[in-house]
Amino acid sequence: MKTVTSHNFHVPLPTDVYSRLRSEAQRQRKPATQLVKQAVEYWLEQQEKQALHEEIARYAAQSAGTADDLDESLEAASLEHLSDTEKHP
Repeated sequence: MKTVTSHNFHVPLPTDVYSRLRSEAQRQRKPATQLVKQAVEYWLEQQEKQALHEEIARYAAQSAGTADDLDESLEAASLEHLSDTEKHP
């Protein structure tokens, strides 16, 4: 069985945030640390998705109008396919 290494990370919270977290943990009957771990994991996933989106958008902007932007043989094949589809639905 694989052992997962864990690390502790001390995060000072303002009293109101701490109280809200404790209340939510009680409501869900889960440890507050579990809720925080889930929130951090979710936030990191969102950051990774945003970074990927930005990278794709940057590539698309840099490629606009270049040979990478338009593959003429692929465009011709798609137009041919659309034309055939219209003739034979």
